[in-house]
Amino acid sequence: MAHELYTRTNQKIYFAGLALDGWRKAEEGRVMNALALIQAEREAALFHLYGALLGLCHEIAGFYRLPNFQAPRAELLLNRAVLDEAPSPELAELVEMAQQPETWLGQLLAAYAQLFQPPQAPRKARLDPSTPLIHSVTLDEEELESALSREELDAWRQQLKQLALRFRASLTES
Repeated sequence: MAHELYTRTNQKIYFAGLALDGWRKAEEGRVMNALALIQAEREAALFHLYGALLGLCHEIAGFYRLPNFQAPRAELLLNRAVLDEAPSPELAELVEMAQQPETWLGQLLAAYAQLFQPPQAPRKARLDPSTPLIHSVTLDEEELESALSREELDAWRQQLKQLALRFRASLTES
C-alpha cells in the first residue's frame, strides 16, 4: 500500500462496502445467528465509515499542513477553532455539516459516538418488590429495526465517496 493519505480513505470506504455486503448476505440468509451478524456488520460499516471520514480529514489537514494533521479523531479537526486557525473551503464544508445533527455527516458522527455508550434499558417504575433486580438482555428484532438501516449507511458511504472525489479535485495543486 502506498503511503499517501488518500489510500487510507479509499481503504476504509472499501471496507465499509464489504461490511455492507456482508450485512446484505446476513439479511438474505436463514442462519441461526443472522441478527448477531447483522448487528456486527452494522457496527463494522459504521466503524469504517468513521475511519474514512478521519482519513478524508487527514487528507485535507495534510494538504493545508495543519499542525494537528495526524489527529486521532475526526472531531479534533472538525471544529471552529481549527477552521479559524487555518481556513479552507473543504474543512469549512465538513465543519458546517458536522455541526448540524440533521445532515448525514452529523448523523454519522452521532451514530459512531453511540457505539461507545453502554446499552440502556428504558426507565420503568418498579411496582412490584418481587420483580427481579437482574434482567436478561437479548438481541431482538425490535432493537435492530430501530437501528440504522443498511440503505442509510450505504447512502452515507456514497456521499462520503463523492465528497472525497470532489475535495481531491479541488486539492490538486496546479
